[in-house]
Amino acid sequence: MTDFRTGKEFATEMDNRDPLGSYRHRFCIPKTERGRDSVYLLGNSLGLQPKSVSGYVEQELSDWATRGVDGYGSADRPWSSYHEFFSQGMSTILGAKPGEVVVMNSLTVNLHLMLVSFYRPTPGRHKILMEASAFPSDLYAVKSQIRFNGLDPRAALVEAQPRPGEQTIRTDDILSILDREGNSIAIILIGGVNYLTGQAFDMETITKAGHQHGCVVGFDLAHAVGNILLDLHDWNVDFAVWCTYKYLNGGPGSIGGCFVHEKHGDGRDLPRFAGWWGHTMETRFQMPPDFDPTGGAEGWQVSNTSVLSAAPLLASLEIFDEVGVQQLRTKSERLTAYLEFLLNRIDSPKFSIITPGNHDQRGCQLSLKIDGDASKVVKDLRREGIACDSRNPNVVRVAPVPLYNRFEDVRAFAAALEQVTQGSE
Repeated sequence: MTDFRTGKEFATEMDNRDPLGSYRHRFCIPKTERGRDSVYLLGNSLGLQPKSVSGYVEQELSDWATRGVDGYGSADRPWSSYHEFFSQGMSTILGAKPGEVVVMNSLTVNLHLMLVSFYRPTPGRHKILMEASAFPSDLYAVKSQIRFNGLDPRAALVEAQPRPGEQTIRTDDILSILDREGNSIAIILIGGVNYLTGQAFDMETITKAGHQHGCVVGFDLAHAVGNILLDLHDWNVDFAVWCTYKYLNGGPGSIGGCFVHEKHGDGRDLPRFAGWWGHTMETRFQMPPDFDPTGGAEGWQVSNTSVLSAAPLLASLEIFDEVGVQQLRTKSERLTAYLEFLLNRIDSPKFSIITPGNHDQRGCQLSLKIDGDASKVVKDLRREGIACDSRNPNVVRVAPVPLYNRFEDVRAFAAALEQVTQGSE
């Protein structure tokens, strides 16, 4: 990917040749104060709304208004089986079997449910391995689960760290930790793509090594799902959780998702926090006193699906199904490489790219370490109609999303960043 050129003409040419260019028009693009389309590079935080969302939500509102409780059985998409409408689309994106996937709850709730089932510490095997700078909610959940089991996070939590002077974590260093401490590690829980640095971890290699040491391996895919290619079933991942409001465009606070490998799907010996929607459908409405889990990931459901929260996700998955994850990934790699090319041509000591340069080790997000106030840089960019965000202590995150971002968006961001950083010198 070295055939890039600077200048607006090249970006326009690339956009004109983009086979996915028309999909931008199927999303609502926020406007600037001057009424122009903003350069929205924040899909890593909140994806844009598909224009078809309103139709999906209005259908559920109409069914509720006209059918009342009968909508559970006779709605256009019956509410009692609403979660099933996501199984095929989500499983394709995740590289999973439909029965291994369920949409439910929110990410951190699902993480707690998974840890209840899979974190079963013993005196000899009680540690949890995470990456340094994991998303805080994951860290809070893990520490609380450790304490819930009567242990001390200071002894039971192991964090893989970057080497001195480096920003990201080498796979070899994770494997070295497993070689040293694998016999005492119960769970490996890694963010598939780190929220801060944008590093994509080698999930296949980590899973294989973890299993060789007797560890259960799970991933938080919040920044990975809909962003990078996943093959959870064949990688033999034990469990995974994710949200749907970033690259999956499900809307603010939208429903989460959960993957449980089929080898665990009928594991009645696994402890779990049960609820009636996880009970087998054949006897669910007979209201038996004892819980009988349904097979697959659906057996971890505790409540019926929040239909109004889930409906927007159907609109987005329809688009994913049309495009296909491979086409999205192909454009993503080129779009992000173009961003990297332009940023590397800016002669400024005010920022540096901390996301790996190898496209196999990143999604569409590039994180920039700012020499100064990152939040000020973001505010200055906002005045230029550029939307990105900052994370403490000094990182600016920018994510050109292949479904709706253009090469011109990337060029405009780089030009604005150059102006902003030079102006602060």
